[in-house]
Amino acid sequence: GMGVSTVTAARILKGQLQNRKGEESQLEMEKFPYVALAKTYNTNAQVPDSAGTATAYLCGVKANEGTVGVSAGVTRDRCNTTKGQEVTSILRWAKDAGKAVGIVTTTRVTHATPSAAYAHSANRDWYSDGEMPADALEGGCRDIARQLVENIPDIEVILGGGRKYMFPKNASDVEYPHEEKHRGTRLDRRDLVQAWHDAKPPGKVAKYVWHRRELLALNLSRVDFLLGESWHPRVPQPQASALGDPWLVLGCWGSWSGQLPPRDASTPLGMLAKQALHEAVELDRAIGEATRLTSPQDTLSVVTADHSHVFTFGGYTPRGNPIFGLAPMQSDVDRKPFTSILYGNGPGYKIVAGERENVSAVDFAHANYQAQSAVPLRQETHGGEDVAVFARGPMAHLLHGVHEQNYIPHAMAYAACIGSNRAHCNAAGRPAASSVLLPFLTLLFLLC
Repeated sequence: GMGVSTVTAARILKGQLQNRKGEESQLEMEKFPYVALAKTYNTNAQVPDSAGTATAYLCGVKANEGTVGVSAGVTRDRCNTTKGQEVTSILRWAKDAGKAVGIVTTTRVTHATPSAAYAHSANRDWYSDGEMPADALEGGCRDIARQLVENIPDIEVILGGGRKYMFPKNASDVEYPHEEKHRGTRLDRRDLVQAWHDAKPPGKVAKYVWHRRELLALNLSRVDFLLGESWHPRVPQPQASALGDPWLVLGCWGSWSGQLPPRDASTPLGMLAKQALHEAVELDRAIGEATRLTSPQDTLSVVTADHSHVFTFGGYTPRGNPIFGLAPMQSDVDRKPFTSILYGNGPGYKIVAGERENVSAVDFAHANYQAQSAVPLRQETHGGEDVAVFARGPMAHLLHGVHEQNYIPHAMAYAACIGSNRAHCNAAGRPAASSVLLPFLTLLFLLC
């Protein structure tokens, strides 16, 4: 959901958190020398969903909305269309090339976006067999959590949320034992964390953690495989803070920075501008740490988004205007103030006494404030515009201009000499010098 408008607003917020005006600030991703745009449409959708877009930028194939890790030959909800239509991801290509791989996310590891790295499903919502219809189970389709354990059993690092999909139905949660909504959901009564342990080769050390304290206690030099699942690592609840719930900071589960205020776990993040922008700044901190730990001589870094949201900000605000503040003008139609940040649609649409709500009468700076929207919807939708692609490192020049979204993993695989297209690689598994020079030679030829 990180569209260009979100990137710009996050840049301003980053600067304002450093007591600057904000506009002149620079995100870590904006320091990357190559920038492209990716077209995010799904094969059957002008405005995409996360499953189809994740399949595009991880598997290199555009897909129908709601389907994950499969080609466009699969129809959403129809299990019997899946067989033979599975597509593999760049994570699989890297693993097959002998590289270590990992998935680190601030959402459920079974969510549409990360699950495209390992799963093949006709429905992105089939998190466990408890969410699947009878015909899909009878047709032999497997839920996404089970595929996380079975499809690529040797993923070195898996960190995220959604552990209830790994445990038997009604099993009490380790962190919230008395809350029904956190109980296990699996109808097959399997403990997939135990199955994850059992699938590891003899002599290898596999560790499962569910909060930061356990993670920090590990001697990672003696751990071969790591699975960490919070209930939801991007939602710092009061109870979670006491337990040290993990948080995605600096490229791994770290401590919550304290900048992002708590929110109601039942409220989707896409409706909350303050939450979304603070998370974008947290992402930027992770990118900065990854940049400091790697060299552009041997590491290709790519930052992009699955899609945009209908998030915008405007209103002729002056330099340094608080990014969550009011525009300096009132509407010349209803004579009421408005915040700089607005949404095209969503639950922020409110009519009070037959008129648009007066935002000056509410706490529009609150963490859970829902910015006003033009069209009333229970949930705000995705946006359909292109998203930015930032690249740094070997072969980063392959990401420039406007690309189909499914081009991204192929460019990355070409640079890494993984996947099926390796004819340009030398015996050491690196791109041959001629392949690096070719674009420049072509340019010189055209200039001549």
